[in-house]
Amino acid sequence: MPLQTLPCRAFQRGFALGARLLPWRTPTVLSGAGSLLKLPDVFSREGASRPLVVASRRQCADERFLALCAALEGRGVRPSVFSGVEPDPSVAAVEKLAAQYRADGCDSFLVLGGGSPIDAAKVAAARIVRPDKTVAQLGGLLKVRRPLPLFIAVPTTAGTGSEATIAAVVTGEEHRKYAVSDLCLIPRYAVLDPTLTLSLPPAVTAQTGMDALTHAVEAYLSLYYNTRETRALAESAVRDIFRYLPVACRDGQSLTARERMLRASFDAGCAFTRASVGNVHAIAHTLGGLYGIPHGLACAVTLPVVLEDYGAAVHPRLARLGSLIGLTGTERERAVGLLAAIRALNASLGIPDRFDGIRGEDLPRMAAWAAAEANPIYPVPVVYDQARFRRVLERLRA
Repeated sequence: MPLQTLPCRAFQRGFALGARLLPWRTPTVLSGAGSLLKLPDVFSREGASRPLVVASRRQCADERFLALCAALEGRGVRPSVFSGVEPDPSVAAVEKLAAQYRADGCDSFLVLGGGSPIDAAKVAAARIVRPDKTVAQLGGLLKVRRPLPLFIAVPTTAGTGSEATIAAVVTGEEHRKYAVSDLCLIPRYAVLDPTLTLSLPPAVTAQTGMDALTHAVEAYLSLYYNTRETRALAESAVRDIFRYLPVACRDGQSLTARERMLRASFDAGCAFTRASVGNVHAIAHTLGGLYGIPHGLACAVTLPVVLEDYGAAVHPRLARLGSLIGLTGTERERAVGLLAAIRALNASLGIPDRFDGIRGEDLPRMAAWAAAEANPIYPVPVVYDQARFRRVLERLRA
């Protein structure tokens, strides 16, 4: 047993008790095809008239975005548009967002995109309300503690769940990722419009969908932070992802599959924002930070390796999830069957089981980063020290 297990467990039990007193909430959801165009009513109702709109250049040219801007302007809402958020957003992008928000006299955020723009805008909003703190100082748990301006998230991928969560991840110096987590980062509104995801290519659909599956599974395995509601949300997400992710990858125009995947991603986000993630994410963040591996891909490859490494400690809960996707047999058979099903799903989606290019000399630093992120906060089934993180990282090398 790692030496830090006991203090980690003490922290987690204490936090679980304190978490019952926190003001947990979920975003108001606008869903269904065309729900993007409900936003002018939201801005009128909220009394906001100068949003900083964060969207990619491609999205800004989309006819649905142009129709939204016209509808907003018809209500006297004047968007200020920012299109400079890169994948794995940097602290520099966060500062540019905050600077434009201040310079243009904005009063709200409207973000269209995947996890990168939503996360960058969340941290920029945190910098707006906490100008006295750097991004590095905001990293960690409950470091913001002030209400954000009106924040509306419109996911265009079904995976990160950032439209529902307390978390935002950005990349700082030396490729290190900062995870900022605070209840005030939960968006006020989430718009789940499946028409915005119809153009996603199969590879992006697959990787983001596996990110959502990782959120659901890690939340379900949480030892202390889980609630009856988070378990139900995770179960629903796992069931729908196994059923609809292959369909969305085969037939990107399936509105039903796209809609169900958006909802599964949102449900998984709601589950892990209360129940937390775990060692899979701690490892995936190092892979993204050092090598630029897309987060969903890093999670997809890492998930079965970590679950297998946990061993019998997770068999009861994995067995329950296995039953949800139709597996039968003993507890161990269903747990092992779920692992096999995850690997088979990855393979069917063209996702590899190892990574080329992980350098041996990077392993100590990666293990240290992962341990610093995970401990003592993540209520994982098995606490990893740096040595165990390193052993798992070795198994991810091709």
